[in-house]
Order: sequence, then structure tokens, then C-alpha cells
Amino acid sequence: MSDTRSTDFGYERVPWNEKSRRVRGVFDSVASNYDLMNDLMSGGLHRLWKQFTLSLANLRPGQRALDVAGGTGDLAAGLARQVGDRGLVVLTDINAAMLTRGRDRLINEGLVSNVRVAQVNAEKLPFADSTFDCVTIGFGLRNVTDKPAALASMRRVLKPGGQLLILEFSHPTSAALRPLYDAYSFRVLPLLGKLVAGDEASYRYLAESIRMHPDQETLLGMMRDAGLEGCRYHNLTGGIVAVHRGYRY
Repeated sequence: MSDTRSTDFGYERVPWNEKSRRVRGVFDSVASNYDLMNDLMSGGLHRLWKQFTLSLANLRPGQRALDVAGGTGDLAAGLARQVGDRGLVVLTDINAAMLTRGRDRLINEGLVSNVRVAQVNAEKLPFADSTFDCVTIGFGLRNVTDKPAALASMRRVLKPGGQLLILEFSHPTSAALRPLYDAYSFRVLPLLGKLVAGDEASYRYLAESIRMHPDQETLLGMMRDAGLEGCRYHNLTGGIVAVHRGYRY
């Protein structure tokens, strides 16, 4: 029996089983310029957002962490420094091009003894229950087709007491900020993509996917529905970005 469900790909509705292929095409296209574009698009703020997320992780030497949809490895590198040589960090992504860049970056930074790399689907993590002290996903959840399945999968692999951290674009809390943010997102971002990366369409998808992502309170409810406890969020840069956190008890 065929799957008749549909889902969002930016503002477009696509068959449920097609979104992952379309997202893969976007990240195949942007992988080579991903880090440069992150700096240009955020004015370097993405580094501060990731530092804040890592400060919440607060891992101890010898612990284990999983970075889902980890791309070029910013969060994984920080986690690896926290857990030290006796710990373990697994960097994962569904996209091979992004994962290759992340692996190469970690090797170049000398982070090889305590880091493993795996190409996996966030909705079906191939790890045993109760494996990790912390799971992170940075700017990846909005690209997942079945978000409830991914949240449940990430909760499952957490140890009791373990923490899930979701860093993602969200919804500005100030009404005055929204028109400026919209103008930047739908005019400046695609133009930057065209001029720097030669790919206007992928960065238009980026802006659209952010608007389609659940707002702060909706995502909080989704985390609770997935069985996570003690859930809360921190708005950053006026809610343009939020870090959601929850625990498995």
C-alpha cells in the first residue's frame, strides 16, 4: 500500500517519502560553502549560539555524546573537547557530503581518538538504548521529515538522566523584529546564496524551512509527547534561534 501522506519542503507540499531526497539535494549543493555561508548569514553569531549550547551540555571527561545531523562538526568538536580522551563523541548526518566535511574538519583539528563518524537517519538511530549522556542536534531538526519519530529516537538512546539539546532557528518574540527578519531572510539570504555559493534556490528553501518549523511552545510540547521531561527553552537573539532542552529520567 502506497504512502499517501505529504509534508512541507519549505513552502511546497511534497510526498512524505520525497522530502529526504529533496533535502539531500540541498545539502549536497551547499556542503562546500556551508561554513562560509554560516558566518556570512549570521554575522558570526552562529558560533555564539553553538558555544551557548555546548555550555548547557556541560559534559564530564569520560562521558558519551551523540551529535545528530551534525554537518561540518562544530558541536561535535566542542563535545569532544568536553569528554576528553576517555570519552566518546559520535558525529552523525544523513548527508554523505556534509559528513565528509565534518570528518575532515575533526581530523584537521586532531580530534580523532575520541570521535566516531556514522551516516544515519535521525528518525531511526542505530544505537542501543541508553547509550549517551547527551544528544545534540543543531539546525537539523527542521529538515527531518518525521520530527516526532526523531525526537523519540533521540530520547531512546539517552541514558537515564541524559539530556537532549536542540539548537534551531525559531520564531522572533518581538513584533518589531519580524518584518526586518523577513526582509533579511527572503531578500538577503537568497542573494548571498546566489553570489557566494551560486545557489539561490537552496537558501530560499532555508528561509522557508525556518518559517515552517514549529515555534518554541509547539516544539516544547512535541518533546514532552516524545517522553522527555524537565523540558524548557532559551531564546537567543530575540527568538530568532532557540535552544530546547529535555531529559530522559
